[in-house]
This record gives sequence, C-alpha cells and structure tokens, in this order.
Amino acid sequence: MIALGIDSGTQSTKTIALDVATGRILASAQKAYGLIPGLPAGHLEQNPQDWIDAVESTVAEVLHALGERKQEVSAIGVSGQQHGFVPLDAQGTVIRPAKLWCDTSTVEQCKQFEAEFGGAEELIRLSGNAMLPGYTAPKILWLKQNEPHNYKALETVLLPHDYINFFLTGERSMEYGDASGTGLMDVRTREWCKPLVDFIDPELAGALPAISSSRRAVGLLRENLRAQWGLQKSPVVSAGGGDNMMGAIGTGNVMPGVVTVSLGTSGTVFAHAAEAVVDPKGEVAAFCDSTDRWMPLVCTMNVTVATEQARKTFGWNHDEMESQIASTPAGAGGLLFLPYLNGERTPNLPAGTGVLHGLTTTTMAPAFMARAVMEGVTLGLAYGLERFRSLGIRPTEIRLTGGGSKSALWRQICADIFGVPTICLKSAEGAALGSAVQAAYAWHSAQGKPVTFRDLCQRIVEVDTQTRCEPVSDNTELYKRQLSRQGELTSRLHTAGYL
Repeated sequence: MIALGIDSGTQSTKTIALDVATGRILASAQKAYGLIPGLPAGHLEQNPQDWIDAVESTVAEVLHALGERKQEVSAIGVSGQQHGFVPLDAQGTVIRPAKLWCDTSTVEQCKQFEAEFGGAEELIRLSGNAMLPGYTAPKILWLKQNEPHNYKALETVLLPHDYINFFLTGERSMEYGDASGTGLMDVRTREWCKPLVDFIDPELAGALPAISSSRRAVGLLRENLRAQWGLQKSPVVSAGGGDNMMGAIGTGNVMPGVVTVSLGTSGTVFAHAAEAVVDPKGEVAAFCDSTDRWMPLVCTMNVTVATEQARKTFGWNHDEMESQIASTPAGAGGLLFLPYLNGERTPNLPAGTGVLHGLTTTTMAPAFMARAVMEGVTLGLAYGLERFRSLGIRPTEIRLTGGGSKSALWRQICADIFGVPTICLKSAEGAALGSAVQAAYAWHSAQGKPVTFRDLCQRIVEVDTQTRCEPVSDNTELYKRQLSRQGELTSRLHTAGYL
C-alpha cells in the first residue's frame, strides 16, 4: 500500500508518497507561502486557506506522478506546525487568521496566567508545563481580550494539523501529541486541565475537542475530495500530529535511548519516554508524542542562524568554512561563544545577545571565531541534553537532522560535545515521513493487522551508517569543561543584567 505524508509548515507544505512495503518515497511535491505582511511587531499570522490550497496542490501533483499506482493510496497522515490557533465558528468557517507558534504578541497573557496561578512552578504542577507565548492557550485569551466580537463567534479551537484533518475528513478532533503543546492539557493525565481552561472562560471547554489517542484514525477522506483526486476508495486519515512529534517518528525516535537533534535555524532536542517527563525548572517541554507515549523536548533559538552569520561575515562558502574550522583545534584555543543572537529560549534569555569570550592575539582570527560559533551553538544544545540526563533520560544514540547535519565536521563536533555516537538518516523528509508512517500504522489497525511503530520505523526509517561518528574521549572531556564554563559565564552575565 501507499501512504501519503503531508507536512504543513510555516514556510511551505510538502506531500510525499511512501511505498510502505519497500520504504521508498515514490513522489513528492512542495508549495511555498508566506506570513501575512504588515502586522505589528510580534504578530505572526497566516491564513489557514493557504495551507489548504497547498495541500490540494501538492496532493494532486503527487497523485499525478503516481499514475495508475495512485489507486494504491490507502492512508493519509498530516504533520503541522505546533501551537497555532485556528478559531472556527459554528459553520466551521475560520473566524480570523491563525496566530502561529512564533507569534509573541501574547506575553501579557502569559503574565496573567502566572499571576493567577502563582508563577511558573504552580503552572508546571498543574499541567506539566510553564505558560509560554508560543503556546495556544495565551492566544485564546488574547482573542477574548482583544477581539471580543471574534471570540463570541468561537465554536471550535483547532491546531493547524487538526484543521487540515477537518478539511480532509469533516471531523473536528485533537490527539495527545499536538494537544500537549496548547498549554491547556495536563500531560500526565492527557486531559484538559480544568483550572487553566476555566481561567480563560468556563464556557471554553465546549469549544475544545475531546482529546483522543494518536494511534487512531480520524476518519475517511471526504467523498468530494476522493472524487476530485480520482481515487476509487477513500483512504484512512490518521490522527496526525505536530511537526516535532511527526519528526520523532520520521527519525525512528520511538524507543528509549534514541534522541533526535535538529541542527536547523533553531535547534531541537527530543527523546522518547514511556511516561511523562516533567521538568520542575520548565526548561524541558513536557510534551506527549504522537504514538501515545511522551516526548520531552528542548528548543534553542540559535543554531545555523549563528553559523550562517559567521560564514557570511567572513565571506566563505560552506566548503571554505568547513576547511577553516577544521584547521583549528577542538575548543578553539579557549575562545567561547555565547550564541544568544536572537535571545534564547533554553536557557530562558529573551533579551540575550551573543558574546565572544577569550579573545587573544591568536584566537581573534576568523577560523577560531567560526569554530567557537559552531561549538557554542552545539554546547547550547548540550545544555538541553544535560537537562534530559538530570531527568533520567539516558541517550545512547543521537540522530542528527537539519541543514547543519550535512557537515561531517559538525557531526563529529556533536559526537564529541554530546559524548554519544551521532548518525544521520538516509531520508531528510523527517516530519513528512513520520506522518506517512503514522498513516500506515492507522491503516494496519483498521485492517485488523496490528503493527508496532518500532517495526514500521525499523523497516522504513534508515540510518546512513557512513555518517556515524564516535566521540573522541579527550575532546569530550575538554567540551565538558567548556559547557561548564558557558553555563557559569551565562549565569554571571545574566545576574549582572548583561544578558
């Protein structure tokens, strides 16, 4: 059978067709779109119709590429950007544009939650997570306080991937994984947290779909879409999930010990857990995954955004940058970079800036500075990994994704800093592949042919053994000292008001 995986992101939507028997990706298509221009600072929004148009376009293109094999399409899965707020009225019409995960206009609403419940620690006690501007909950409160006429029309709260599921099936639903990023769900019980919901509005509970298993199917593809796409039978549509949850499945991160690290513009570190992992400091997000387990996650704001800034500053192409960094020793001669160019989320430094510490007549040179930047952003991710370890997560293998993972040098630096072997995947599809795998799981269940996510991932998600890097023990010890130094310097500068 063939499963379609749809990955609807902030910049584009991609659809792939996966041959489940062979693990081959048979076709793919992608369509880009942008943010709504001209909004005030901090307001980042999109029209959900843009996602729907992109889904229709990319699915049609993929089905056309499949030719007669399109009749083998038996399941569809959807990955979507987390945390976005899609408000629907009683007719199922979008009331206003969706406020996205990167929208920071809700800082005041987060403060109101903290004031009501006695700070972040009490919020963590209630739901497992602190309240962050990116989450869905403060966006709902923002709507109530700033657009009461729109709030009055609110009948259903959906997340971006849920809205695409609604378009595909007509069903309004939520699953554990994406729902855990709303800020309104108790991740331990996987139920809506009544005190938090009631703080926004006691009537809001009626607008929140019941949360159900991520393993179930939402329904079948609507008849009009089946006919439009020329399919003889309506495929099963799986529960789907948030992009990080689908990325976990797409990298085979469905068993203890495997940790995924994304070296993208920003960075993420996430793992698989058999029970909720709640960080009393709130630095590790206590999310559920989309296989009915849990997915502790750390996000950092500055990864390739910093390395690309260094590369452009010194006028290098990527090969030149790799060569320059390789010419310098591990630890960059003591030069340390605090990588907070865009502020930082982990550690929580919204007003943070970058710092180069340890400049000498030797290290004040492009190659040393570039190495310090690459090491500094990786140490930032290692900070998150150390938080994982403190909460009982024991990584045995790091699976690297994102643009930075293309660098052999950077992969080795990751292995040395993390103190764990690193490896890449043969497919870079990530969330799209994960959504196709989840769709295949839902189809097998519907057919009465149960299969495990581990079995599917072992067959479909392939690691690239040529990219495997083992940590060099001497470098690992050096980087442990660098990580301690980075933390100490960050703490002192923050305490003094400089970060």
